[in-house]
Amino acid sequence: MKKVYFKTFGCRTNIYDTQVMKSKLSEFELTEKEDDADVIVVNSCTVTNGADSGVRNYINQASKRGVKVIMSGCGAFNKGKTFLDEGKVFGVLGHSKKHQINTLLKSDKPFLELGDLKSLDNEVITSFHGKTKAFLKIQEGCNFRCSYCIIPYVRGNSRSHYVKDVVNQTQRLVQQGYSEFVLTGTNIGSFGKDKGSSLGELLQNLGSINGVKRIRLGSVEPVQIDDSFKEILGEPWLERHLHVALQHTNEEVLRIMRRRNHLKEDLELFLYLKQLGFALGTDYIVGHPGEDEKNWLIALENFKKFPITHLHGFIYSKRDGTPSASMKSSVKADEAKKRLKTLQKIVKNNNIAFRQKNRVSLSVQVESYKKGVFVGYDQFYNPVHIKSEKNLLKSWQNIEDYEIKEERNEAVI
Repeated sequence: MKKVYFKTFGCRTNIYDTQVMKSKLSEFELTEKEDDADVIVVNSCTVTNGADSGVRNYINQASKRGVKVIMSGCGAFNKGKTFLDEGKVFGVLGHSKKHQINTLLKSDKPFLELGDLKSLDNEVITSFHGKTKAFLKIQEGCNFRCSYCIIPYVRGNSRSHYVKDVVNQTQRLVQQGYSEFVLTGTNIGSFGKDKGSSLGELLQNLGSINGVKRIRLGSVEPVQIDDSFKEILGEPWLERHLHVALQHTNEEVLRIMRRRNHLKEDLELFLYLKQLGFALGTDYIVGHPGEDEKNWLIALENFKKFPITHLHGFIYSKRDGTPSASMKSSVKADEAKKRLKTLQKIVKNNNIAFRQKNRVSLSVQVESYKKGVFVGYDQFYNPVHIKSEKNLLKSWQNIEDYEIKEERNEAVI
């Protein structure tokens, strides 16, 4: 029986998609050892040029070893045919074709099966190999058309599962022993818009399930935190960390980016969430066209007003086929890196200050054991390293006594 290894790049949605593909393999043996694989399935990401480069480098190395390489994921749509024509991959399969992976992997001929961008996974995944948390893919696609973003063109428009279906899947996962859940999708804040529901309604239903201890959310847009969402902000099962995507803090640049959020309302929202005790993360792009020196300095002063404790920062990456690709950027690479490092330093200091001010009992599900310490994340999405003689893997720990270090919290149990 041939062995298959999955290499996953990118976001939590890709992690979920990999699990779907794994669940469909009935005539192959899964392996966690890359060197043992006869076939490697590369679930790719294409959100930035850097992501494309990482995928290309990996595929080049794998193909040189003579392994059969199959490309899936977002990169399949804009890079897959090129890789196939170059002979770097044996096959390419799109999102809607991943359910046919068992059949396609048995093919003796190279294939390009992209499918469409209208499908929605109906599989119920009840096991996540090697994961302490369960991932719930609640929707697919995005209706936003931010000028810099390629994702809607490789994931399609937003489409959601029904609340009852997500609830049923969660109940089955609880029965399998999972208690922490991560809601994922392309744009989870748009959940239910096509079904007459909302993310807030879904959360209320999930939080009422006996056995659900923590719910973690992927990225949401500021305009998507509506009244139904605000109703659940005080619930004990909701992680005390929210990732709210700003992308920028200059109003002029936000309009160039075709963003739906506005600076004044964004700041009011972040200050409101701060008062409720949330750690706050965001996405931010530096170097986008329109971010000249003047706009950068304005953005920087505005950024300092936001209580941001976690940052997913990017240097603008031109994506062919997007409106921003035709705009001229005046920011050189070295300057963009400098600007990103400035933001990262601010957020790092904010994070330390947040942990010092909010010195409360930490609730941690231990996820792994690395280099003599157990590792997990607390309710504020900060890493916690625990030294213990006991085996703490997969257990929940309430930690009262800990040290606040620069990069993490540390405890001895």
